[in-house]
Amino acid sequence: QVQPVESGGGSVQAGGSLRLSCAASGYTYSTNAVGWFRQAPGKEREGVATIGILGSTTYYADSVKGRFTISRDNAKKMVYLQMNGLKPEDSGVYYCAARQIYSGGWYEADQYNFWGQGTQVTVSS
Repeated sequence: QVQPVESGGGSVQAGGSLRLSCAASGYTYSTNAVGWFRQAPGKEREGVATIGILGSTTYYADSVKGRFTISRDNAKKMVYLQMNGLKPEDSGVYYCAARQIYSGGWYEADQYNFWGQGTQVTVSS
């Protein structure tokens, strides 16, 4: 299993947009739900959004509902996170991961494996 590679992060002003990409190869990502998480300095990693295998089922953290959209292209083995209306509190390192455990909530990091190195998002006010 090859680790995913996240990209698309950067520095933007509040109200701006970014589109994060998660490039994954291998069996695991194409046959599992995928989640986006973020971690700010001194804080725990938190679930941002998750998408089912076929892309028809999605869940979002309350803090990003209506602003973020998760999608996937299984043919290209890509998962995306479109982030609009960014706020300073959205800053952090964003990670994608494949969900292989279903004993807890979608937003719990321990439900996921095969984490990437992350991409930094910085939103200034």
